[in-house]
Amino acid sequence: QVELVESGGGSVQTGGSLRLSCTVSVNYDCARCCLGWFRQAPGKEREGVATIAADGRTSYRDSVKGRFTISRNNPKNTLLLQMNDLNPEDTAIYYCGAGRGYCDYENRVMAYWGQGTQVTVSS
Repeated sequence: QVELVESGGGSVQTGGSLRLSCTVSVNYDCARCCLGWFRQAPGKEREGVATIAADGRTSYRDSVKGRFTISRNNPKNTLLLQMNDLNPEDTAIYYCGAGRGYCDYENRVMAYWGQGTQVTVSS
């Protein structure tokens, strides 16, 4: 069974930083997969935050450009999201996803999803 497990969520004040991590189970060949971070705030639909393709190509939602950095370690099947200068609008449940489809933050279709981790930013 393919599993994705997120960690690193928490509560911070405006301007603070968090680093999210996602580990993909070894039985999925993620060396050639698209990895991404998505988030869902209360009353909102899930939205793409950032993606990174197998070759390292990245895409970012405009609102996080310059603040968030997505990276991956293929040998370790891990995905990271460094989040700096956080603001209350970043408050949401963050999910990591993996798949073989078109790798872009606007594509919300993924084959596998993590359970989500809560990020709360207070003013």
